[in-house]
Amino acid sequence: MQSDVILVIVIATAIAFDFTNGFHDTANVVATSISTRALPPRVAVAMASLLNFIGAFVSLKVADTVGKGFVETSQVTTTIVFAGLIGAIAWNLATWYFGLPSSSSHALIGGLVGSMLVAHGFGAIDGNGLLGKLIVPAILSPILAFLAAAAAITIAYRIVGRLRPGPVARSFRLGEVISGGLLALSHGTNDAQKTMGVMTLALVAHGSLSAKNFHVPLWVVLSAASAISLGTFSGGWRIIRTMGSRIIKMDPAQGFAAQGAGAAVILAASGAGYPLSTTHVISGGIMGAGAAKRLSAVRWGVAGNIALAWVLTLPAAAAVGALAYGVSRIFGSGALGPLLISISLLSLLAALFGRRVRATRSPVAPAPSAS
Repeated sequence: MQSDVILVIVIATAIAFDFTNGFHDTANVVATSISTRALPPRVAVAMASLLNFIGAFVSLKVADTVGKGFVETSQVTTTIVFAGLIGAIAWNLATWYFGLPSSSSHALIGGLVGSMLVAHGFGAIDGNGLLGKLIVPAILSPILAFLAAAAAITIAYRIVGRLRPGPVARSFRLGEVISGGLLALSHGTNDAQKTMGVMTLALVAHGSLSAKNFHVPLWVVLSAASAISLGTFSGGWRIIRTMGSRIIKMDPAQGFAAQGAGAAVILAASGAGYPLSTTHVISGGIMGAGAAKRLSAVRWGVAGNIALAWVLTLPAAAAVGALAYGVSRIFGSGALGPLLISISLLSLLAALFGRRVRATRSPVAPAPSAS
């Protein structure tokens, strides 16, 4: 009975994480289209939400990697999975609050690794898997997107350099709709899979599935796809501003190049089963599209802040995941610890959002009239 309660809490927490992943990463998908006015904000977000849902069904290779590629599956418990999810959610909410694009993927894996370290030590962590399937792709993917976007925008400018700006801009905005759709599809293909992998890992730990016959049930696919889609539809407007206008001042050609490069890199990685950070990839694409025009077009200070958030993501989420597991174990191996942590987190979120709503509704003092 206790194990069933913990499993329910873990599944609910995983769906909550997937929702935060959706609204946290909305900016990755729609910021360029919105900033260049290729699409109205609500239309862009709605389209991204739908394509995120569809993309979740394209492949399950990333889910397999997350479920089996970083920790010793046979030693995972539902409490470990729960604590890892808490670490990821906490980091997502913190970076969203401050408007920093960071990696939900790395937060999820970092949280899981942190809780696993406290529970079983370094022997339960697959160091080769972390290096080869997470860290190396994390370093290479934004570089590839940077180079691809830089090459694409250079070629585009050479082709259209002497044409009338008006028709050219309209054509690139149409291209942004297509490339933005591919980016949204790739986001669902890669990011939704990560939560599916963790949910399936929890089912294995509970005994509902066999570790030797690791597969993602259909209901897990549906629930993860729905959660990330709804999260995307809710929109992460703070981060949209950072991605859409604070890194570079984007034109439609740059938006098209950045989105196209990002989609190509993510779809290729999803086909190979690598859980990439869409934040890393599209940020690299945006910087490449800006730098190819001129290096000073990129606000490198903002780019540096984003890079710092990337570096901190794994250790910060791991630390929170480790703390959550330690606190949970104080109350024994049953459901009490995860339940109390869940209630505390929900109370904190309610207080935080309640304060923000009151702040936005508070009356503004009228300006003094001219005498």
